[in-house]
Amino acid sequence: MTTDRITGNKDLVNNFIQDLFSKGDLAAVDRYLHPKFVSHDPPFPGAPGGPEGMRLAAATFRRALPDWHSDVGALIAEGDLVAELFTASGTHRAELMGASPSGKTLTLRGVNIFRIDGDKIVERWGCLDQLGLLRQLGLIKP
Repeated sequence: MTTDRITGNKDLVNNFIQDLFSKGDLAAVDRYLHPKFVSHDPPFPGAPGGPEGMRLAAATFRRALPDWHSDVGALIAEGDLVAELFTASGTHRAELMGASPSGKTLTLRGVNIFRIDGDKIVERWGCLDQLGLLRQLGLIKP
């Protein structure tokens, strides 16, 4: 695989994350994800594993945290895979996962691995600090 293709894959993932999560552009799901996209680790319990799960995750977080944005710490690519290390944050302004708005800044750290086929993302594996988020929401004790 050429360096240009690897750079293109990294750009594809970064643009997807920024458009969907930082800008709240729900149509990004249609532009960047293959219709048969599979999320092997849905973004939160009960979310569907396909494209609609990613759209639902973005809509849920942006509704509760309107200034939600994702800061990419690293993008590492090899072959058709791109790994993303990120820290996302936003101000808790509406109910999220049953927790009333606190006005506090919530932070979510995680790692995603995306598989690219052509110009679409076809698979995602993720590991998010959901325990840390639940603690920040006051839903579990530290």
